[in-house]
Amino acid sequence: MPEKPEVITVVKSLKKKVLESTITDVDVYWNNIIASPNVKEFKSKIKGQTIHDITTRGKWIVFHLDAYVLLIHLRMEGKFIFRKRNDVLNKHEHVIFHLDDDIEMRFHDVRKFGKMYLLDKNNYLNQIPLKSMGYEFDDKNLTKKYLYDKLQKKYIPIKTSLLDQSIITGIGNIYDDEILFLSKINPLRKSNSITLDECDKIIKNTRKVLKEAIELGGTTIKSFTSSEGVHGLFQTKLLVHGKRNSLCPVCNEKIEVIKINGRSTYYCSKCQL
Repeated sequence: MPEKPEVITVVKSLKKKVLESTITDVDVYWNNIIASPNVKEFKSKIKGQTIHDITTRGKWIVFHLDAYVLLIHLRMEGKFIFRKRNDVLNKHEHVIFHLDDDIEMRFHDVRKFGKMYLLDKNNYLNQIPLKSMGYEFDDKNLTKKYLYDKLQKKYIPIKTSLLDQSIITGIGNIYDDEILFLSKINPLRKSNSITLDECDKIIKNTRKVLKEAIELGGTTIKSFTSSEGVHGLFQTKLLVHGKRNSLCPVCNEKIEVIKINGRSTYYCSKCQL
């Protein structure tokens, strides 16, 4: 699943192609992708809207239109494909945005897990699905005290807490492993055992890892690419995630691979305590 760096990479690609384009029509071939409003209202409201800007909130892509914002979550395998009008439709292209330059922005999603919301632009941050989201990794309000307080009543593994989008938004499984490795924290540690100093390390390494990943276009693994012809390079920088049968780059111990709440987790049992 794409995380913050991948979503930012997608947005950079989209901005080059669709800014100031007007959506003349939309076809929906898989209704479940449209979370709100209903499909008929979605199609009616978005018709004639111009795309003025594209930003992110957590893992959500935010299209800023005239009167609305269009929120899109890629989930497992969603991506954008651009085709000329009347080009053959692929069976995995489920939502087709017709633009005024005779180009179609197609939402391609093999797993059909992607979601879209069309919300009033004046209060979208206070509505589902964004209203309960935590701070962005680069928000000045993301302090060690804030994180420490959030973890005090959590008895779950710290690995799981860092995936909680209501605490810090944008971190997923890949970067979670990298952040905890650099912070020398075992992913199985109970969240309420994390000290104030360790919270400081987590925040600093979150910013370090995500900033570098953004600069390198995110991580391209398995089926994820940000859009046609756009691939991330951060996978060449990964220290532990995905390093099955590899040695720790610090101590040469074998990297451990376990499941935590169903997520494959990579760590060094010697370096991470």
